[in-house]
Amino acid sequence: MMSLNSRKFVFALLVLLFPGFCVASEPSRPNVVVFLVDDLGYMDIGANNPKCFYDTPNIDTLARSGMRFTDGYAANPVCSPTRYSIMTGKYPTRVDATNFFSGTRSGRFNPAPLNDKMPIREITIAERLKSRGYTTFFAGKWHLGPSEEYYPQNQGFDVNVGGHHGGGPYTGGKYFAPFENPQMDQESPAGDHLPARLARDTAAFIETNKDKPFLAYLSFYSVHTPLMGRPDLVEKYRKKAEAINDPEFAEEEQVFGPNPRKVRILQKHAVYGAMVEAMDEAVGRVLKQLEDSGVADRTLVIFTSDNGGLSTSEGSPTSNLPLRGGKGWIYEGGIREPWIIRYPGVTQAGSISAEPICSIDIFPTLASVAGGEVTHAIDGVNLLPVLKGGSLDRQSLYWHYPHYSNQGGFPGGAIREGDFKLIERYEDGRIHLYNLRDDMGERTDLATKHPQRVAEMRARLHDWYKTVDAKFLQQKNDGPKPWRP
Repeated sequence: MMSLNSRKFVFALLVLLFPGFCVASEPSRPNVVVFLVDDLGYMDIGANNPKCFYDTPNIDTLARSGMRFTDGYAANPVCSPTRYSIMTGKYPTRVDATNFFSGTRSGRFNPAPLNDKMPIREITIAERLKSRGYTTFFAGKWHLGPSEEYYPQNQGFDVNVGGHHGGGPYTGGKYFAPFENPQMDQESPAGDHLPARLARDTAAFIETNKDKPFLAYLSFYSVHTPLMGRPDLVEKYRKKAEAINDPEFAEEEQVFGPNPRKVRILQKHAVYGAMVEAMDEAVGRVLKQLEDSGVADRTLVIFTSDNGGLSTSEGSPTSNLPLRGGKGWIYEGGIREPWIIRYPGVTQAGSISAEPICSIDIFPTLASVAGGEVTHAIDGVNLLPVLKGGSLDRQSLYWHYPHYSNQGGFPGGAIREGDFKLIERYEDGRIHLYNLRDDMGERTDLATKHPQRVAEMRARLHDWYKTVDAKFLQQKNDGPKPWRP
């Protein structure tokens, strides 16, 4: 048997003779760039959808240079809860942040109590990386608290460009200058486009801080309403849409009233197409800056969205098919997101993973690459094993949405284990079970065929409710009492 010293000698000789023999080690304290797009659907990028109506060349290039996830999720079907989960690594139900801040809507019952702020006591990913010597930057949509006390600059970010309480660009010229954003100090030239402005500021931060570790978090207001596009791009997509004559809408179940809600089944919205492409151009601007600043090979890049594409209300600008539903629904169309991670020296270019991951996993992953152990309780897991081509030791992912969504979605919870996803409706306790491998559109309910699996998954979902102290629908005046788990 070869001795330890002999094995070391042989290994060293192989490395000298064949430099490619040694697997690349993880970069030491990489820079981090996070792209979070608002309301971007899983099928809204070419990397996920070869027939995509929208052109996303920069995002597609990022996918070819990193790892693309087919089963990546947001922690909630609307924005603020998912944003909380990214910042903290926790399920938003733990602090009752279960709807967008401050969104309330009643249906047959009143919604669960809603906390409309990320508690100051939370340790954010910015605070974590800052404690490890990182310079931290935020640009874009925040939507995690009602006043400046809760804004990015008070949650670990050294620089905040545009992050405040608003859920969209609703002031001034909205997506075009003047922006009249209370957290933008410098004025933009007339007609300046918001995604381009945010990308320029992010790129400038990268160039200024290229010689030290940094976190650049670009949280787009795009492609959230109001639906407004750059005129040249709108014209491009109007011409493109003229050649498409298939039906644009079908019927989805209705939560309010007897009539079905319309759902978009065809990508053809010219203004939305313009918004997606302008966002893609902004991503490209930042990625080019990483190259120009000489730091691309030591920068971890994450690209994802906060919830599914808007398909059932507010103009219904996109289709998520074959996924069912969209923003505001706990069907896959509302929670399955575009996910791309590029970690030079770790991820294999062009690789694809079907491992179920979630927005709660960003915190522990970035904490790990920045060094040191996470000593407080979180829900997410470190994705490094997957990024290296392996898998995760996790049985379940959970969702809890005890609200009537603005987009027509019903109050409910869900659990995914392997290929199976169980949905529980909070109005009456009805259960649905889907095999996502065979039926990613969630059209064939298998609950009656797999009673044992239903019982086991439902029991674990209910145990999780207790763990996170989940709240549920409330009785409305003297009306009927809602179901309780």
